[in-house]
Amino acid sequence: MQLVCPACNATNRIPDERLSDQPVCGKCAHALMAAQPAKLTEQQLPKFISNTDLPVLIDFWAAWCGPCQAMAPQFEQAAKMAPEIRFVKVDSDAAPLASQRFAIRSIPTLLLMKSGVELARLSGVMPAAQILAWARQYL
Repeated sequence: MQLVCPACNATNRIPDERLSDQPVCGKCAHALMAAQPAKLTEQQLPKFISNTDLPVLIDFWAAWCGPCQAMAPQFEQAAKMAPEIRFVKVDSDAAPLASQRFAIRSIPTLLLMKSGVELARLSGVMPAAQILAWARQYL
């Protein structure tokens, strides 16, 4: 299994049976399976979504967005409940090219990716259980 480190962007190869052993990046020792969303930059996002073998759930958000702020704790809670999915947050204001590439028209918007391919998208605020139910139906 390949996992991209959200801290240094290095690709790490981890045996599937070792995913629950709290693996760390071989380059920077950052936790690879942290139970919290990783904050990615526009530069990190393409490699992260294309080289991470696990599904990646991206939350496009902005600091000024009230609904985004309301959904943030729900997204964090969902990340704690689903270690089989990598949760990431991308600030749409700080990542205009990524927002354009993925045609983000409203926020918050969730994109579910697998091996660099978009499986599904959904906009709006929702509780953690609904986030997980929505994502898992496509996996």
